[in-house]
Amino acid sequence: MEVLQVDSIEKRFDGVVAVNGVSFSACRGEILGLLGPNGAGKTTAIRIIMGIMRPDRGVVRYRLNGEWGELDKRRVGYLPEERGLYPDARVLDLLVYFARLKGVPHAEARRRALAELEDFDLAPWAHRRVEQLSKGMQQKVQFITALLHRPDLVVLDEPFGGLDPVNQEVFQGLIRRLRDENVAVLLSAHQMNLMEELCERIFLIHRGERVLYGTLSEIKDSTDEHIVRFRFSGDAELLAGIAGLDDLRTDGDQAWGRLPATVDPAPFLRSLPQGLGLQEVSVRRPPLHDIFVSTVKGGDDAR
Repeated sequence: MEVLQVDSIEKRFDGVVAVNGVSFSACRGEILGLLGPNGAGKTTAIRIIMGIMRPDRGVVRYRLNGEWGELDKRRVGYLPEERGLYPDARVLDLLVYFARLKGVPHAEARRRALAELEDFDLAPWAHRRVEQLSKGMQQKVQFITALLHRPDLVVLDEPFGGLDPVNQEVFQGLIRRLRDENVAVLLSAHQMNLMEELCERIFLIHRGERVLYGTLSEIKDSTDEHIVRFRFSGDAELLAGIAGLDDLRTDGDQAWGRLPATVDPAPFLRSLPQGLGLQEVSVRRPPLHDIFVSTVKGGDDAR
């Protein structure tokens, strides 16, 4: 069920178009990835969704209480790119304070905060000041503030920034938990590998305009090419005789390249030289990172 509809929004600053006719939707129980290079219009779109600024044109609709209506910030969780914790506040007091702002009664806010701190392995730090926490811990506290009031829609802007691989893994689990709890998650991040693992649908904005929108499989299928990787034990000189493979690269006993849309993967694989001694072969659509770079560069070249 949709909880958010963004319909043809437009925003200009001093004559410069930041967002131009952008439309998309977010549904319960899914993670929608909002992608784009720096300056593409992502943050402007998020601020419009959060009611921080108004669009010059277009409309944003919300279904946060079962019916379409105005933005109810008590039903939305927001993790901004610019973190907003008070460094001299104690962690538990801070969480209770933010939950109270969202309408949660004091006793319930405290109960939820203690439970979340336990789940996030932060219980021993409940009465410490925020400034005493590591950056990863502070990120967890900020994340808790976005979900403590049990929102229907959560907007996460660069939640992985500055996190080590261990904490990135932790945050992936937390985001999946929100999805499994039937929350609509709008996720903006630059880590393409994490976005590919997490997101069901992708929205790519570039120069303020929508350039890709759909499920991850739909977007990959639209590229009309495959990436081939193989590991071999035979004569590497045979690689030079492989026809149909573009951008061939090798590294020791591994090689990879691109199959253009005009080449059928099945006959290509059957044509590989016997003396190559194939041990592993994979044929797949390009990763999200490659699609992102290709789409953005293609848009820039077209100008």
